Amino acid sequence: MNDLTDNMAVEPGASPEAAQHQGRQPGRLLIEAKGIRRSYKIGDRTLDILHGVDLNLRQGERLCLMGASGSGKTTLLNILGLLDKPTKGQVSVQGLDGWSLSTAKRAELRNNHIGYVFQFYHLFAELNALENTLLPAMLKHGFWAYQARKKQYKERALELLHRFGLEGRLKHRPGKLSGGEQQRVAIARALLLDPPILIADEPTGNLDRATGETVLQLLFQEQEQRNLGLLLVTHDESLASRCDRVLHMEDGIIQSASDQPTPG
Repeated sequence: MNDLTDNMAVEPGASPEAAQHQGRQPGRLLIEAKGIRRSYKIGDRTLDILHGVDLNLRQGERLCLMGASGSGKTTLLNILGLLDKPTKGQVSVQGLDGWSLSTAKRAELRNNHIGYVFQFYHLFAELNALENTLLPAMLKHGFWAYQARKKQYKERALELLHRFGLEGRLKHRPGKLSGGEQQRVAIARALLLDPPILIADEPTGNLDRATGETVLQLLFQEQEQRNLGLLLVTHDESLASRCDRVLHMEDGIIQSASDQPTPG
């Protein structure tokens, strides 16, 4: 981890990500959600979770979503990430209406254009760090087609894992990795196919403060260098202050939004 943090030196008095992100203007629209509603049937009862949510994410932007547990954040993330279908409303990813596509085309859009980082890592216990990182490529091509491209993807995965300070942990399974190491593997996995969008749901919520800060610096550094759109969910006000915009969610509605001042 020392190598990782040593490579993140910035000007005195500035946070690493703020120093890099200063003055950057958001680019093209990556996600556009309009009128998102989500209800669930529980017996004879209808449970309304989302009540008409609008949300946009642009290239190069850090957008933070805050709200108490039960406010609908995870449900919204699942819909924006094309994992769950809204009861009403539209989600466009890269200009394509995700829920008008076939199941196969929607999966292709999701796998190629959206990287996910979760609080609890979601690594496969049976696979080592390198194998977990390679999973998106296997899903994209299928087993046999993947074999023909395995060398190039392995080189890409190794480059990411080495850059993240995990060169000595490639063959370790998740149970032999620390929380911070598991989250770095998860970030490498999310970046393998070079998606333009990153969705991070409480990425440091399961880590101690020092480890979480290292992971955040890595996440922000990669977002900055690749000019990605980052949608970040957190309960941490100090983390939210390091994003460009903050949306506050309550009872399935975006109650307020705030733009952060440009650093510097």
